[in-house]
Amino acid sequence: MKLLRPTHPYIPIGRDFLDLVAIIDWASRAVLAWRPSNTMDVSFCLAALEEALAKFGEPALLNADQGSLFASAAFAGARAAAGVAISIDGRGRWMDNVFIERLWRSLKHEDVYLKGYADGLLRRRDKG
Repeated sequence: MKLLRPTHPYIPIGRDFLDLVAIIDWASRAVLAWRPSNTMDVSFCLAALEEALAKFGEPALLNADQGSLFASAAFAGARAAAGVAISIDGRGRWMDNVFIERLWRSLKHEDVYLKGYADGLLRRRDKG
């Protein structure tokens, strides 16, 4: 694995939003780990990072956007403790996000918008 890419969108669920983080392998575009959350606490991002590292080992580089969760001291500390270098996208550089943004578009248009989930719990039950 050469490069990990974490990012998170806001998924509309009922009258609220669910935050979702996914970590993908840039080369294969495979989702290595993901976690949902209904808070902006960094713990769900840390859990996804730890799962990806445990299952797939250390990448050569982790590329992230300038989001507050990825810039947090907790996330930076976990990444540094694992010995993973980081590359931060420039402001407004949507092209740097193109693969994961496509994942979010597909998730929203092929599942979330069609099914209109009432809450995050319903989504988990539906998934089985």
